[in-house]
Amino acid sequence: MGYTNGTTVTEFIILGFPSLQKLYPVLFLVFLIIYLFTVTGNILIFGTVWMNYKLHIPMFFLLNHLSAMEVWYTSIIVPKMLSNFVANSRSISFNGCMVQLYLFSSLGASECYLLTVMAYDRFLAICKPLHYSVMMTNMTSLQLASGSWVGGFISPILPVALISQLVFCGSNQVNYFYCDAQPLLRLSCSSTRFAEAAISILATGLIFSSFLLTVLSYIFIISTIVLIPSATGRKKAFSTCASHLSVVVIYYGTIICMYVQPMSRFSLETNKAMSLLYTVVTPMLNPIIYSLRNKEIKESLGNMIRRMTRTEDKKL
Repeated sequence: MGYTNGTTVTEFIILGFPSLQKLYPVLFLVFLIIYLFTVTGNILIFGTVWMNYKLHIPMFFLLNHLSAMEVWYTSIIVPKMLSNFVANSRSISFNGCMVQLYLFSSLGASECYLLTVMAYDRFLAICKPLHYSVMMTNMTSLQLASGSWVGGFISPILPVALISQLVFCGSNQVNYFYCDAQPLLRLSCSSTRFAEAAISILATGLIFSSFLLTVLSYIFIISTIVLIPSATGRKKAFSTCASHLSVVVIYYGTIICMYVQPMSRFSLETNKAMSLLYTVVTPMLNPIIYSLRNKEIKESLGNMIRRMTRTEDKKL
């Protein structure tokens, strides 16, 4: 057992979706397909950009980092969730739970920063086209992408440290499908007021600052697009940022509902449903959005698949 009365918890039991236990075989198949599609789709996007020299520009370099984040992001959550659907034991060690919480939070923060950087890249490309090649060089995009990763992995250190120092001496059953802050705080038998306040402040600051900068970038972008005299020019300018804007709306819409609120505002069941959106569904939608709405990605992906098909035909 992970605990006894009067002793601290050494492991947690991830309950997942107890009310849907009879559907676990179906859920396993559904989420396995989604996970395989997510990983395959994002790797295809990454490979398409990597193999096409014409796409070695800042916009697609940043997209590659987004694809890498999505693969790691969903891989922190889904494999463990899948194993819990079929395994008799759904336990995770205390340290393993803290590591999952930290990695998940870090990648989520990194994605916020990267989406902001991608919005800034589109702002420079559309609003300052004559200065774009000077202001957004390959080195600049590398520094911004690296800053997103580093900033993301620094941001959750304090919240995770606060949670890891809480006393867990009662139930060790986490009514969630991964180790997230809210269900863990509800399990603690010590005061969580300071931890909750710190997490809410830090999460709100991170999410709103990155979201505000992204929104400001798009206000300038849309203002500039509207002033373009030709309809063709307006359509072309908007198409370069439509994919990113779609991802921003989906991603921020869910995480703002989840984290920019008092911890107890929604029930855990409601939070589970919202968590599924940004941990499982959004990473799956990103490759679809970018492959369907981005002309360069669509053409390069088609060319790569045709080359692979011809190579296999020659081997046969």
